[in-house]
Amino acid sequence: MKIAAISDIHGNLAALDAVLKDIARQDVDFVVNLGDLFSGALQPAETADRLLPLPFITIRGNHERQLLENDPQQMSLSDRHAYSALRTEHWEWLKSLPAELRIEDDILLVHGIPGNDLMYFLEEVTQDGVVLASAELVQQRAAGVRESLILCGHTHLPRKFELADGRVIINPGSVGLPAYDDDQPFYHKMESGSPHARYAVIERKQTGWEVDFRQVIYDWNSAAKQAEANQRPDWVVPLREGKIA
Repeated sequence: MKIAAISDIHGNLAALDAVLKDIARQDVDFVVNLGDLFSGALQPAETADRLLPLPFITIRGNHERQLLENDPQQMSLSDRHAYSALRTEHWEWLKSLPAELRIEDDILLVHGIPGNDLMYFLEEVTQDGVVLASAELVQQRAAGVRESLILCGHTHLPRKFELADGRVIINPGSVGLPAYDDDQPFYHKMESGSPHARYAVIERKQTGWEVDFRQVIYDWNSAAKQAEANQRPDWVVPLREGKIA
């Protein structure tokens, strides 16, 4: 079994198209999409038009939940941009997406952790910044999961972690936004360190699950210019450099 895992597109159509072209060369059996699809500074409706016809296995991220549940007047700039652009068919599709999903009898798809789309699976946010979560903490977050492969997103950082019992947790990184900052529960930065679009190819072999973290070149300078034109200068450096200014 060979899977392509994508996550956190955030309306970056150019990055998504580049990733889809790379996936087409990988001879995968299917593609899973781990959420945070449209919210951002770029092209939410165009990204929706691209995704809807594709036979991907897709779950919601926290931004889809926020779009469906929150008052538009209280939304972040990224959610509000998506909210104002999406059309009826896009909304119907979003409503149909599950928050998490078990597939192939042995794979669990989540955005954050089981039952919480805002918590990081493999990192811990402290007052001093983000650190790797301890094995004990990751074990707690995976409690009750029987599947041997857990695929998650949300942090935008590609990472693999193997639990003592052999279960594997993989975050493919972000297709569309290589860096961001957040103030919950403490202010912190998530930076991949380069502007590439990221995803992962995961294959089950006799020795277990193996992962190829892919970095894809696309025209990130044009994406940054588009963010600037959309009055989102906060996205310019993340898109161009994979860092927070």
